[in-house]
Amino acid sequence: MVFGQVVIGPPGSGKTTYCNGMSQFLSLIGRKVAVINLDPANDALPYECTINIEDLIKLSDVMNEHSLGPNGGLVYCMDYLEKNIDWLESKLKPLLKDYYLLFDFPGQVELFFLHSNARSVINKLIKKLDLRLTAIHLVDAHLCCDPGKYISALLLSLSTMIHLELPHINVLSKIDLIESYGKLAFNLEYYTDVEDLSYLQHHLDQDPRSAKYRKLTKELCNVIEDYNLVNFSTLDIQDKESVGNLVKLIDKSNGYIFSSIDSSAIEFSKIAAGPLDWDYYRTLAVQEKYMEEAEKAEKDDKM
Repeated sequence: MVFGQVVIGPPGSGKTTYCNGMSQFLSLIGRKVAVINLDPANDALPYECTINIEDLIKLSDVMNEHSLGPNGGLVYCMDYLEKNIDWLESKLKPLLKDYYLLFDFPGQVELFFLHSNARSVINKLIKKLDLRLTAIHLVDAHLCCDPGKYISALLLSLSTMIHLELPHINVLSKIDLIESYGKLAFNLEYYTDVEDLSYLQHHLDQDPRSAKYRKLTKELCNVIEDYNLVNFSTLDIQDKESVGNLVKLIDKSNGYIFSSIDSSAIEFSKIAAGPLDWDYYRTLAVQEKYMEEAEKAEKDDKM
């Protein structure tokens, strides 16, 4: 059995940063990690990419050839990947014996609650390669500061969970920055546990844009509460303890913890025994330097 994560979430939620930090953390506790970039719009990768969808298809080529925008181009790329799933399978097979897999997917949310192509890609890989995958759905923590956006995030999370039909963990990312976005109406546990949403109604009524949709909002909240599926873990990708706690949840959800209990205990004993050489900031500096060089090269080309 091969274990891994399907990393999804809206644009700006921190998927690529997550894959970068998570791959470093897992490597430090002794796992061999392979990051698979399936986002054809992600042209500045801070991590070492084992498999890159750009070797199969490029978003820029699709947009130019078929006169599509970014969203249509991404749907086309996922359709193309589904039809050429043998290419991805052949790339993955050499990794199946030793590696833990991280799949970095595009940020276009329609791919995960509306279209079937991304789900088909995941399901085919699971069946043909016997993968044990957990969906990690990242949501930017700043959405908690706006009741309307928070409810939208809940609906998106619920729709994605139902659509993908995978072991699923919703994560409030960038939790270390949440205080800089403004004061929360309730304590953080209210937002992570998704408690009685009727308490948000008063705060929604204060916004004239939301007040006119009072009845609709109430019914949407009822849908979320009736399913009773959504809750959130929190993540500060720069904090090894925060990442470690999330890894433990993921290992329980996809069964990794049961595949080799002894080895799992040894891995996490490294966290308890002493400080890890957490290399996150150095990697960020490398990424920033790469971005600066790319921007400079782009300006030079225009001149």
